[in-house]
Amino acid sequence: MRPISHLQTMAFAYQEICQGEQPWVALGNFMNDWFDYKKERRVELVATPLSLPEPLTDELFRWAVFCAASVEYLCDRYAVPCPSWVHNPAYCLSEPWFDAPMAHKPEVRKRLIQDTPETFTRRNIYCGNRMFNNKWELAEQYAPLFARRRSGASASAE
Repeated sequence: MRPISHLQTMAFAYQEICQGEQPWVALGNFMNDWFDYKKERRVELVATPLSLPEPLTDELFRWAVFCAASVEYLCDRYAVPCPSWVHNPAYCLSEPWFDAPMAHKPEVRKRLIQDTPETFTRRNIYCGNRMFNNKWELAEQYAPLFARRRSGASASAE
């Protein structure tokens, strides 16, 4: 368990991936800080460039490219200044990477090609458009609806 003062930067998340952590666990911890716990420190969360391991495997390189695309996407979406390191032309895959369940199926690939944000497709990554859905924003958006349902349910029960 990390202390509450720990900042789960993208660079730290990538290092965890390199050390064997499941990618979506490390990225999920980053997203918790980005979307809620440390959202006032977003510039810091993405400022540090990734440190690529030696030797760099294909899998770890794919995740590095994914991290760079993610930072650019999130900075654009949340009006945060984008760090220059993400624009390094090395952060591009030579072959397409389809990262989704059932991505071997042509109909799934077609959907991924259509739905994936440009910051990813430009780097040859096809992962859809739902990987950065913000559960905190969704909760705020739907809170009035849930409140109405609860009050309606309790009123009808009386």
